[in-house]
Amino acid sequence: MVIKHLHITRNIVTAFAVTMFFSCENNFSDVQKIGVLQNQPIGEAEQIDLRYTELIEDSVHLKANLISPKMLDYSNRDFSFSEFPKGILLKVYDEEGKMTTITSRYAIFYRDTDIIDLRDKVTITTHSGEVLSTSQLYYNEKLEWVFTNQPWVFKRAAGPLHGVGFDSDKDFKNFQMLEMGGDFELDN
Repeated sequence: MVIKHLHITRNIVTAFAVTMFFSCENNFSDVQKIGVLQNQPIGEAEQIDLRYTELIEDSVHLKANLISPKMLDYSNRDFSFSEFPKGILLKVYDEEGKMTTITSRYAIFYRDTDIIDLRDKVTITTHSGEVLSTSQLYYNEKLEWVFTNQPWVFKRAAGPLHGVGFDSDKDFKNFQMLEMGGDFELDN
């Protein structure tokens, strides 16, 4: 009787396990699609014209204007970012309304670190006509600091500068070069 009861129990457990195994219909291609969706952007926008304004003494002042043909939003990632695969045109305005333009053919904005990575023909043109050109430039929004380890050229009225790598504040007043070249004047 015990052997018969053990045999019946074993058959029930086996039948239950087989039923559970065959009732799961996970298709491998469906599982693969889930992984693909996680690598896709959560949003896509075209013809971006984003304006950042600030309220000062009851009037609105334009601080920046970001223009881009395409933006991909990857905020679904653990380390979220926005990608601008067709480049950007960024117009930045100072307190007096003077405009500095920044262009690049590719850009990524990392939200968690507030770092903007500009790549491929990066150009900064100040309101006074000075032009900085490089192949890659990083901008830290929190610290308002720009830096690169790439070769660069800075065309200015006092004569051009060039070198490899630099760190600077956003106004290029605290400018430190890693390797330098060109004609320049030193203040005493």
